[in-house]
Amino acid sequence: MKKMSAIIIVVILVIAGVLLLTGHKSTKTSSTTSSDMGTMNTTPDKSSSTAPTATNSVVISNFSFSPASITIKKGTTVTWTNKDSTAHTVTENDGKDGPKSTTLDPGQNYSFTFNTAGSFAYICSIHPNMTGNVTVTE
Repeated sequence: MKKMSAIIIVVILVIAGVLLLTGHKSTKTSSTTSSDMGTMNTTPDKSSSTAPTATNSVVISNFSFSPASITIKKGTTVTWTNKDSTAHTVTENDGKDGPKSTTLDPGQNYSFTFNTAGSFAYICSIHPNMTGNVTVTE
């Protein structure tokens, strides 16, 4: 019986040593890599830290813009990221000098800097039932 106990202790020590040497941790950690996020074309973020909303990013998903409406400070760049399974656009539809993207395939993004105060309505020109609005304050 002593021989069996000694063998079990040696096996446990060997396993513990292997785990220690390989850097194995017993708790799971989570990380995000660029491959997890897909391929995205990005434009540098020129947002102001004093913007009245917490975000200047809009996600395109499930055939909608989320959030559908945001408020930002003049001079802020908004970035739309297509996380849907199909192509979309970001196209102003109120006759103002607003965003007008090319077709965004899944994983791509588009950025537009708002330099004029006002309210800017936009749609997906491929799916006009998708609507959004950006309110720009001074």
